[in-house]
Amino acid sequence: MSSAGPRLRRAMRRFIDGEVIPAEPSLEAGGEEAAATMRRLQAGAKEQGLWALGHPAEIGGGGLPFYEFALVNEIIGRSKYGQTAAGTLSMQDAIMLHRFGTEEQRKRWVGPLVAGEITPSTGMTEPEVAGSDPTLIRATARLDGDEWVLDAHKWFTTGGSTAAFTTVFARTEPDDVDGHNALSAIIVPAGTPGFEVVRVLRTMGSTSGDHCEIRLSGVRVPKENLLGERGKGFKVGQVRLGPGRIFHCMRWLGQAQRAFELMVDRAGSRYAHGSLLAEKGEIQRLIAESAAEIHAARLMTLDAAKQYDRDGQARVQISIIKFWAARMLHNVIDRAIQVHGALGVTDDTPLEGMYREARYARIYDGPDEVHRMVVARRLLADPSRAPWLTDHDD
Repeated sequence: MSSAGPRLRRAMRRFIDGEVIPAEPSLEAGGEEAAATMRRLQAGAKEQGLWALGHPAEIGGGGLPFYEFALVNEIIGRSKYGQTAAGTLSMQDAIMLHRFGTEEQRKRWVGPLVAGEITPSTGMTEPEVAGSDPTLIRATARLDGDEWVLDAHKWFTTGGSTAAFTTVFARTEPDDVDGHNALSAIIVPAGTPGFEVVRVLRTMGSTSGDHCEIRLSGVRVPKENLLGERGKGFKVGQVRLGPGRIFHCMRWLGQAQRAFELMVDRAGSRYAHGSLLAEKGEIQRLIAESAAEIHAARLMTLDAAKQYDRDGQARVQISIIKFWAARMLHNVIDRAIQVHGALGVTDDTPLEGMYREARYARIYDGPDEVHRMVVARRLLADPSRAPWLTDHDD
């Protein structure tokens, strides 16, 4: 198992700041130029021992525990291209397949995912019902002999147009009352007849534009494509989403830290009204508040990662950091734009793109309101679940 010691973190910082960030203009350009640039970066990450560090060692990854991976992933998050360049993009799906997949499913999909040879996608959210409540999912799957027959309408299926497969969450147990045991996860390989990419959604904060609306009309796949137990799709999804929320917060820390550095540099170099911006009390307040919010979010994220290493859940901690870190990210980038003035709203700096990404962060993988509700309900039911009462030392 690897260790996220200072040497590894320094190496990742050199890779992200020295290779990935300078390549961002080429990556933004799209097309074959971007693809060639990304292949070069991925090869470099593999050569330097920086590839797939958070994937379990038994499937070919670096095997870092969540806590140690958090220390690395905040560096990876400094660039929105960092997770693709460093091979962490498939981590949630690879772990999900490793945990719930059959031997044949793992053999077919997990190795190529970890190697970066293929990409995954997940079909959960639907336009007709609230995405924050998976018990409302309308997609259906029924067994017809040795095949599942799926009918579904999904959107925000990220990577759906390029993925090697989509894990579709569909209702297989129509008699289940509350919906928590009604869903199953079923793997649908790309190119399966009846699988249609309706459109690629243009979303706030997305340059790749690969958030897809898809339809599955009478799609047939072998019954062996069931991922995990029948009717246990809710559990499969939560196993994927729980650590995924920690991944997001790790990356947001890197984005916020980069915005903070840009803000400090601007304040120290811009002269106006008789002095540098850095000498003005109002600007100093923006910098101090940003530093405090980043530090608080970082400590909470590391605490959640440590608790997840302990119990594989960290439910209260994850919900707290999801809404807190998303708000922190928005606040810090907003202040950095303000310090840059008109320059901050141009694409001469990465801030305007980061700002759009930050707004999206308060919605995906559960909106802020749902996570606040989860925290309140759990602590009202049992105040001893408060994170500050959790003992990490035993």
